[in-house]
Amino acid sequence: MAIADDLKKTLTDPTPLYFAAGTADLAVQQAKKVPELIEQLRAEAPARIEAVKNTDPKAVQEAVTAKVAEVFGAIDPKKIGETAQDLALRGVGVAAEYAVRAKETYDKVAEHGEQAVRAWRGEVSEEIVDIAVVVEPRPEPTPDAQAEAAAEERPAAKKPAARKSTAKKAVVTADDAS
Repeated sequence: MAIADDLKKTLTDPTPLYFAAGTADLAVQQAKKVPELIEQLRAEAPARIEAVKNTDPKAVQEAVTAKVAEVFGAIDPKKIGETAQDLALRGVGVAAEYAVRAKETYDKVAEHGEQAVRAWRGEVSEEIVDIAVVVEPRPEPTPDAQAEAAAEERPAAKKPAARKSTAKKAVVTADDAS
C-alpha cells in the first residue's frame, strides 16, 4: 500500500512542473539580455583580438613551462597518498554541499515557476489575497441574513446542554475509578 501511496504522491506533485515553468521563465528573462551582450562583445572584440595577435607565443610558452615546473617541483612523492585521501574527503564534503545547494535552488526555481504560472493564468498571488482579506472591511449583513443566523443559533443552544451532562458523567466515572 505504501508503494501505491508513494506513486500517487509522485504523480500528483506539481513541483516538477513548476520547476520546468520556472526554468522556462528564467530562460526567457535571460534571452532578453542576449542582444545587449552581443553588442558588448561586438564592441570589445577588436581590442581582444588585437591583444591576442600582439602576444608573443614564446613568452606564453615560457610562462606556462615555468608554472608547470613550479607545480611539479612542489610535489612530494611521500605525501601523494595523504594528499589523495584529503582530496577525496574534501570532494565528499563538497558534493554534499552541492547537493544541499541544488535542492535549495530547485525549490527556489519551482517557487518562481509557481508564481510564473499564476501570472500566466492571471491569478492573484496568495500574499495579495491575504493582505486584501485583512484590509477589506466585512460587509454588513442584510436583515434577512441576520434572521437566518439567529434561526441557526437557536438549535445550537440546546446541544451544549447535552454535552454538559456528558461531562458530568465523565467526571463521575473518573471519580469512581479512583
